[in-house]
Amino acid sequence: MNNFSFYDLQPKISNFRDEVLAGLSKQQKQIPPKFFYDDYGSKIFDQICELEEYYPTRTEFSILQQHCSDIADQIGENSLVIEYGSGSSQKICLLLDSLMKPLAYMPIDISREHMLSASKTIADKYPDLEVLAVCADYTTEMLVPDYDHSSLNKKVIFFPGTTIGNLEPEQAVQLLKRSAAIVGSGGGMLIGFDMKKDPQILHAAYNDAKGVTAAFNVNLLTRINKELEADFDTNKFAHYAFFNLSKSRIEMHLVSLAEQIVIISGQPFSFSEGESIYTENSYKFSMREIKNLSEGTGFKLSNFWTDPENHFYLCYLLVN
Repeated sequence: MNNFSFYDLQPKISNFRDEVLAGLSKQQKQIPPKFFYDDYGSKIFDQICELEEYYPTRTEFSILQQHCSDIADQIGENSLVIEYGSGSSQKICLLLDSLMKPLAYMPIDISREHMLSASKTIADKYPDLEVLAVCADYTTEMLVPDYDHSSLNKKVIFFPGTTIGNLEPEQAVQLLKRSAAIVGSGGGMLIGFDMKKDPQILHAAYNDAKGVTAAFNVNLLTRINKELEADFDTNKFAHYAFFNLSKSRIEMHLVSLAEQIVIISGQPFSFSEGESIYTENSYKFSMREIKNLSEGTGFKLSNFWTDPENHFYLCYLLVN
């Protein structure tokens, strides 16, 4: 494929090890949610997105379908589209199909094999589109490959889904600041926000009847066993997710079902029965909170689109 390039900036295994060991050494044991997404974890997440209970994916897709013309007008022609966390190709294909003469597409994802497969599919489908696939952790400082084209009009980051809510507020601010610097003056960011709603809807979305989300959560321990010479007994940990009303966020945990000791890279960690590993936040937003979050990052809220129930907002942030 002449229109395909690959940049491998995947974090070293030592980074994974260091973050896991540091997180499990805290009083509230925790592991960053970005490590869910090995190849198998990414495939499980694709299954989550198809679940009846998991409303965000289909809701956001319906917003894109209904408002793609308006969104394309906002972005304009001759753009470089940078996607954070490229997963299923449905959303990006809908966006690319609606845009006027996009020049290039740059997916950035920490899951190498999953991202490569998806981005090569895009390169095949759009032979006139330059595809620059980047394996990297977009939640940290990273060197984005240069893209300089004489016709380039604008850089736009596409950040669909609920991932901004997985970050602590200060982490989210830092991500937006880095993103504003990447796209530069006149650039934009099309980003998804999951809104505050009935806690029962939220609970069902993260505790599906088929147990797919539970498998996704537990797979994190399987990955650690495989890559970090650990001996987690996955049958002795259970998925637990609940809505923390005071902090307006879903919390996902893996709860130890017994008193036990786990060895990771030669280092022992003790668990009491009922003790948990905190694996994910998913903050839920109001419009005021979205505006407050974007203030001072270099972006301003330019436009937004939502569904009839106001369950999800797709926002366009513009660099000041």
